[in-house]
Amino acid sequence: MEIEGILLGNPEIYFRIFFSACIGFIIGMERGAKNKPAGIKTYMVVSTACTLITLISIYSVELYGSVSGETVMDPMRLAAQIVTGLGFLGAGLILKEGLHVKGLTSAAMILFAGGVGIGVGAGFYGLVVFSVAIVMLLSKVGNYVETRHLVPKQKDEEH
Repeated sequence: MEIEGILLGNPEIYFRIFFSACIGFIIGMERGAKNKPAGIKTYMVVSTACTLITLISIYSVELYGSVSGETVMDPMRLAAQIVTGLGFLGAGLILKEGLHVKGLTSAAMILFAGGVGIGVGAGFYGLVVFSVAIVMLLSKVGNYVETRHLVPKQKDEEH
């Protein structure tokens, strides 16, 4: 199979990129509405990039991963390396001022956006939509609980 065959013969891969960008955009809107350091563009780019890397990883197996009919390449190996990059990116969002730490939730959301991208790239749409819905819903519930002081606020959390 050639690259042109994969690209032209499979419109779903373009849908995966588009879908991932849209979900990353939505996650970014939620974070941007709270004036967090990473917003719409950051989350959209992270999610889309992770989808692209995952797609390249998966479809590279078809093109380059076989010797005499046996697969000798792990299709998710490249995608697994995304986590390292996301850790580096997330670490840049965490700030410490005295005993107060800011940016932990933003760093976690960067990792989540990456997971969304990997999931979409691998074609797990239902799981991604469910995960995003649960995270957004429980984030709203968490904000309500914190603003009503129903639980003591942690010093190292942001909302």
